[in-house]
Amino acid sequence: MLQDLIDRGPFGRPISLPQRRDRLHVMPTSTGYEIATGSAYDWDGRQRGLMPFSVLQHTISGEGRLNYERHRYRVRTGETMLVVIPHPHRYWVDDDSRWEFFWIAMTGQEALRLHHAIIAAVGPVFKLKSATIDRLAQCSLELSDGQLESPGEASARAYAATMALYDDLLGPHESARRPAAQRPTERVVAHIRKNLESDLDVQLLADLAGLSRAHFTRIFAACEGSSPAEFVQLERMRRAARLLTSGTLSVKTIATHCGFEDPNYFAKVFRRTYGISPSQFRSTGMYSAPRG
Repeated sequence: MLQDLIDRGPFGRPISLPQRRDRLHVMPTSTGYEIATGSAYDWDGRQRGLMPFSVLQHTISGEGRLNYERHRYRVRTGETMLVVIPHPHRYWVDDDSRWEFFWIAMTGQEALRLHHAIIAAVGPVFKLKSATIDRLAQCSLELSDGQLESPGEASARAYAATMALYDDLLGPHESARRPAAQRPTERVVAHIRKNLESDLDVQLLADLAGLSRAHFTRIFAACEGSSPAEFVQLERMRRAARLLTSGTLSVKTIATHCGFEDPNYFAKVFRRTYGISPSQFRSTGMYSAPRG
């Protein structure tokens, strides 16, 4: 199916179908296949309007660049990128580079909730199974053929793409994706993720690893791509995002669950990470409080 998409050649289609007042929870907004070259291709996640939406983009060949939450990524051949807007990120093509990809953009409460959960769990760049990529390519082709007559049909295709992504990345087999040989930091990473509400001082983590602080910090950065302190903070922010989009806990309680004694400092760190406050994050369509 991916080859069928490539054989069709570059295309792009905005998707605009009439909706009733009871808006659908997953709705595509555009899809396409593109070959971008040079610096003319450059997107800033803070300058694309206020309506929340997501972009799922798979690299067929070449590579793109992504800056996301103080991390820099090369989105290489065979890798997939997922970003939610508005958010302080940027993705682009270097002057001497070429990026061939297809994308599906979508909006809606459930789409955004699940996409935030995926990013929180695995990050914005990941590898998918070939069957998943084919399913996404099929959804893109079906959305672009112009024969969808109803919002329900369009929503079903976008929901199928989201579920394919969810099953691949967050399904029950996820643990089997890990390599047999664990990284030397695996035990520490597991401890961090299980104890985000606790004191995770770098010296305590180094003691857990049985290494000096300096040696542990060097090894951790080499294996995980960030310092121990940066990793802990990012994991705490990911937990915060999950709690904000999947429950009714107060922001103060979520701060405690994420290891912050001061809710104001928690809100400051959260805003620095996601570009909006915890309350705004919860209210942008990813979360809906139950009615009494």
